[in-house]
Amino acid sequence: MSVLLIEAFYGGSHKQLMDLLQEELQEDCVLCTLPAKKWHWKARTAALYFMQTVPTSTNYRILFASSVLNLAELAALRPDLGKLKKVLYFHENQLAYPVQKCQERDFQYGYNQILSCLVADVVVFNSAFNMESFLTSIGKFMKLIPDHRPKDLEKIIRPKCQVLYFPVRFPDVSRFMPEHKLAHLEKVIGVKRNGDAYQLEGLPGQQKSRALMKNSNAHHESGLCEAQPGLYTTQHEGLPSPLTAPARLNKSEASERTNPCQEEDKQHLTFNLSNILSGRDYQQRPLHIAWPHRWEHDKDPETFFKVLLKLKEEDLPFHVSVLGESFTEIPDIFSEAKKALGSSVLHWGYLPSKDDYFQALCVADVVISTAKHEFFGVAMVEAVHCGCYPLCPKALVYPEIFPAEYLYSTPEQLFKRLQNFCKRPDIVRKHLYKGETAGFSWAALGGKFRSLLAAEPREDL
Repeated sequence: MSVLLIEAFYGGSHKQLMDLLQEELQEDCVLCTLPAKKWHWKARTAALYFMQTVPTSTNYRILFASSVLNLAELAALRPDLGKLKKVLYFHENQLAYPVQKCQERDFQYGYNQILSCLVADVVVFNSAFNMESFLTSIGKFMKLIPDHRPKDLEKIIRPKCQVLYFPVRFPDVSRFMPEHKLAHLEKVIGVKRNGDAYQLEGLPGQQKSRALMKNSNAHHESGLCEAQPGLYTTQHEGLPSPLTAPARLNKSEASERTNPCQEEDKQHLTFNLSNILSGRDYQQRPLHIAWPHRWEHDKDPETFFKVLLKLKEEDLPFHVSVLGESFTEIPDIFSEAKKALGSSVLHWGYLPSKDDYFQALCVADVVISTAKHEFFGVAMVEAVHCGCYPLCPKALVYPEIFPAEYLYSTPEQLFKRLQNFCKRPDIVRKHLYKGETAGFSWAALGGKFRSLLAAEPREDL
């Protein structure tokens, strides 16, 4: 077990990444975690907890942790861990994280991340936006110190930094897809169905190699390839990768996360899957909008629901599935919007089963983000994999991930796009996504993560 994985906030995308690395590294790693509750306390105190709980071992060569952990504290408290090659992974950064009120920003959280970067050997970000928004904010952030400010921290940290996109393991969702979404794949890249399996026929050059690589990944557990660029690149040609990468969901991927705060809002999926998979029946249905995000202020649910209620006021037909996880404090807008939207709601609440979650996305037409904060956006990428038409703010990380036609600049633009889609849902159902998700797959990025976690010879080990 040469790799020590530490996650101080073991939930959401943080958990997803650690589980994936643990699955791939198998017996060559040990995972130490804290539950995804009370984030602020974890950021402040996790190092002391891990000082006492991480087992001592002479086999460790690499320490891989997310930026929630104060790595500087842990390295000082555990000199044996401080000697390792230390890799710090940023899912988000506190220098660019939105707060509801300016005075609420706690200097310590951003300061901890800067300290962690200074002691890390490699600093990895899940997007170029995440990296640049952090590095270019250091100088301004440090000016909050009243006097005797440290200098040139960006110049010290930047050489350690690189972008390595969040690796998504795309499942085979073919069994959940309506006929028109399956037909898109068959028509454009020559994939023919054989029951739930797919055969590749006549794929041109690069697309064929991608599809073969992803099929190989589905049948070989390791699936670590260097065939796709993952550093500083986003490819916007061809189709997304749904169904060409039939990596199967195993039972462990059916998340056990539940939240009692959301239980009273849960309702069963009101659509009938056998009916919705019927092409003729599906094409007659109203536009189905999905919102698969955390129920927190930084995802700006107020703007999303304001747009939907305006559609409702104009008597435009649509259905909505509000997915995503909630925590202790749920913004009031959710209960208010659920009541106001009434029969337009198909599903309301977190789906702990991954199968149920992907099923809900597969039968949706459009996936919306109204986020004020996003450094990658796993949920949006997964929704596109499920055949949804994405609409995202023309800001944050989204221009790095999605082509321009899927971006909007104002809530008014979002409303107009949805207004048009409500009147003509066939537009999105006939649409072929013009970006690509393959570059964000584990098949593309796994080899880079394996290289990142390779031990370098050290005389002091």
